[in-house]
Amino acid sequence: MYFPYLRGRQFELIALRELLESERIGQEIIPIIEPVKPSATLLKTLECFVNHDREIAVVFNPAVGDFPKKINEMRRENSKIANELYELLTKHNKIIKSYIMSAKSAAKLKNDELKAERLIINPDRDCLDDFLEVYDKSLPRYTLIPDDRAFRRVISESKVLFEDNFNKRSRNIDYIEHEDEFFSDSHLYFQNENYVGFADYSVVGEEFNESGFAPVAVAIHIVYFNEKNELRIHHFVSDSNDGIEDPGGKFGEALEKLVYWCEENSVQNTLGLQGFYDCYKSGKYPGLGTVKKYSIMHHLELVSNFLGGK
Repeated sequence: MYFPYLRGRQFELIALRELLESERIGQEIIPIIEPVKPSATLLKTLECFVNHDREIAVVFNPAVGDFPKKINEMRRENSKIANELYELLTKHNKIIKSYIMSAKSAAKLKNDELKAERLIINPDRDCLDDFLEVYDKSLPRYTLIPDDRAFRRVISESKVLFEDNFNKRSRNIDYIEHEDEFFSDSHLYFQNENYVGFADYSVVGEEFNESGFAPVAVAIHIVYFNEKNELRIHHFVSDSNDGIEDPGGKFGEALEKLVYWCEENSVQNTLGLQGFYDCYKSGKYPGLGTVKKYSIMHHLELVSNFLGGK
C-alpha cells in the first residue's frame, strides 16, 4: 500500500480527483489529506472518493493551516460547504479518521471507542509514549512511523514507513547542481521489512508554506524508475534566471528540457506527464500550481502502476 501525504492545497486535491476520475490510481493507493482550510475543492475531492467507493484518510488535528477553527466558524454562519464537509468527515466510513500523535490527541483517542479503526501519524520518538498510552492493548488500523528502531520494536503490525524523500533546496536554481537524485526504494522492500505500506510527501516535501512567491527560476520535478526499479527524481530548471520576470518563459525553458529528456529516456507516460506534453504542444503556461499538480499526478500514477503490476 502507498499513502501519499498531501497538505490539502487546491492543486494537490485536484490532482487526486483527476487521477481517480480517470481511473489512474488503484486500490493500493490511499491518500492522506492534512487539510489546510475548508473549501469547495476539498468537499468535491472527498465526495469523488466516496462516490467511487474508495478510501481516503483525513487528518482531524492538522498541524498546518487553520482548518478546525475555520470550519467551526463557517458552520456557525451556516455555510453549506462547511456543513456538508462536517457531515462527510464525521459520518462516512470511506473517510479514515486520522490523527497526528501528541499528548493532546492521545487524551482524545484514549476514550475513542473506535480508536482501533484510526490511522495514526507518529512524527518522532517524543510521541512514542503518548502512542503507547493509547494503544497499549491493540493497535490502530494503520500506524505511520519514521525509520526509527524504537518504533519498530514496539509496533508489530499495520505499520507504514513514513519518509520525506524530496530533497528540497532553498532556491529552485540550486537544483541545477543536483539535477538527478535518488528518490526512494521503499516500494521494493517495505513488505520484506514487515511494513504494510509506505508513505511520503510526494514531490512536494514536508516543508509547508501557505503563501506562494514569484520564483527567480522555475523547476519541474519528475520521478522515474531506473533499471533497478528504484525511483529517482530529475529536476528541470529554467535558464533565464536573473529576475522574476516572465515566469511563462522560464516554464517553457524547463519544459523543453523535460520533454526531450523524458523521450530520450523512455519515461513511462502518465496522465500528469501528458499534461506537460500538452503544454509543450500548445505553448501555454498553466501556472505554477498546475505544474506541481502534473508532477504529483505523474508520481502517484507511476507508483500505482508498479504496485498494481502494470
